[in-house]
Amino acid sequence: MQPPPDCLLLISSHCPHCSAVLAALADLVKRGGIGRLEVVNVEALPHIAAELGARSLPWLRLGEFELHGARAPAELELWARRAADPSALADALHDLLKNGDAIQVLRLVGEAPARLAELLPIVANPEASLNVRLGAGMVFEEYAGSAALRSLTPRLCDLARDADARVRADVAHLLGLARDDATRSCLEALLGDEDAGVREIARESLDALSGSSPSAA
Repeated sequence: MQPPPDCLLLISSHCPHCSAVLAALADLVKRGGIGRLEVVNVEALPHIAAELGARSLPWLRLGEFELHGARAPAELELWARRAADPSALADALHDLLKNGDAIQVLRLVGEAPARLAELLPIVANPEASLNVRLGAGMVFEEYAGSAALRSLTPRLCDLARDADARVRADVAHLLGLARDDATRSCLEALLGDEDAGVREIARESLDALSGSSPSAA
């Protein structure tokens, strides 16, 4: 567990939710859940909001995470704990994607590409919501051919044996994105999958790996 995170909060005098968020964060400081709280009134210092790209208030940066809008005290406490606990990153990324914040996930992974591995629990969970799976897929697409994605291929090949065809299909696609010849044997094994969709995606990934046009399964 890391030290408690610091927090930067942007408010305005006319924001209907700012006072409640400020009070909740101040209470977290008193209880040690936050190490330091800095509050900026953007009516007095509008350039701060512009520099940070804050488009709605309240806006806060809690450790590495950015949150905006009304937040209940329990939710703020949860994010403070996540900011202080590296092992909670996978859950944090899941929730960010669930709320449609793929841009922030891209930022967090961009700052440390090894964090791409924290999206694997989403790949392995066939019950993850569609927007979460699509958001994770968008992030993986950004890392096509990267060392960060290639480093995950052994774990992806393990997932290729998952009992759920949805997981195997996603894995077949990600193995193609890796653009790593070491994935060939894993993809070839998926050509014999019982699910036609998995077989088709595996064929497309193999064709892409070979630099040829996708052919029918």
